[in-house]
Amino acid sequence: MRSRFVARTVLQRDNGIEARRLALANLADVFAIDPNTLSKRFYDNAPRLAAAAAIQALQAANLNPRDIDAVIVSTCTGYMCPGLSGYVAEGVGLRSDVKAFDLVGQGCAAALPNLQLAHALLSSTVPNGIDRCENVLSICVEVSSAAMYLDDDPGVIISACLFGDGAGAAVLSRNSNTASRLIQWVDSSSLIDHSERKALMFEQRDGMLRNILTRPVPALAAQYARQALESVLVPKGLVTADISAWILHAGGRDVLQALEQSLEVQAYDLRFSAAMLREYGNMSSAFVYFVLEAALADHAPDGWWWLSSFGAGFSCHGALLKVGE
Repeated sequence: MRSRFVARTVLQRDNGIEARRLALANLADVFAIDPNTLSKRFYDNAPRLAAAAAIQALQAANLNPRDIDAVIVSTCTGYMCPGLSGYVAEGVGLRSDVKAFDLVGQGCAAALPNLQLAHALLSSTVPNGIDRCENVLSICVEVSSAAMYLDDDPGVIISACLFGDGAGAAVLSRNSNTASRLIQWVDSSSLIDHSERKALMFEQRDGMLRNILTRPVPALAAQYARQALESVLVPKGLVTADISAWILHAGGRDVLQALEQSLEVQAYDLRFSAAMLREYGNMSSAFVYFVLEAALADHAPDGWWWLSSFGAGFSCHGALLKVGE
């Protein structure tokens, strides 16, 4: 069958991925593809993964759950009502008056809009300080195995071979709560090209999510990643060489190579993205949290860091960070 040939080709070649994590009891479960099974897979695992990531983020920030004033949860691989934010608030033990936001449908790009909203909440000025946010919990969680769909479409098969399950979280604060390096949000940008919407998207078929992944995606990601970068750097008199660490959504090996060429950087500069892709596969919106953590763990140099993601829309976002004193 054509689908088996495509899957074998993707999995056996050097696709930049050596391991993935799936929220399954056993690998055979991935072939259970029906609406009820996939919906339950998301319902059972998304809250659990999101809460676990949130608890780790709180510990890293030296905060307890009651210190959180707002929680933002992004996902695109399932739907719940009430939203995931309520389940996270319950599982983590957040206050009953926590501001809760659920962002859906932004695909792999969702981490940056999530962080942009967190930054806006922290930056807002409220009279007398009433309802002002001091600490915001940002979470992206994707149960890609709840949206895996197998047919003879090459893009669908490739998606099933690249994506993994995972959750990432971070705490954004008005003031530093830790003795670790200070990470400051400086500026950000967003681009959406509606004419390329069908290049990368989900569709509903037979009551199930089906990922649409097309050949132009690597070139589109590279093109818009460059535009997003320049829209922030140029007004500040900065150039690519001023970036000391690159925190990029990888997408896949071909995307990473396209980004390397478009941004005019070396493979070494994208080593954190390549390492996370190799270890976890494409975790959609959660991916860049892992890349950021890897860069911090490896003691990447202080200075200007660039955080960027892209995805459905076709959308691309970027943020300039200042790391260190």
